[in-house]
Amino acid sequence: MAKKGEARERITLVCSECKEENYRTEKNKKNTTDRLELKKYCPKCKKTTDHKEKK
Repeated sequence: MAKKGEARERITLVCSECKEENYRTEKNKKNTTDRLELKKYCPKCKKTTDHKEKK
């Protein structure tokens, strides 16, 4: 069985419009050093918006 490495980090994605924390995911901090930004659906705004990595 594969062992979880220390390179992966759990992050929270926040909607750029309403500032709601909607998604939690993982990223490899060795490969992706800058902040993650994805287009995701926000249930509060009821539309697709940019979601950015929370500090």
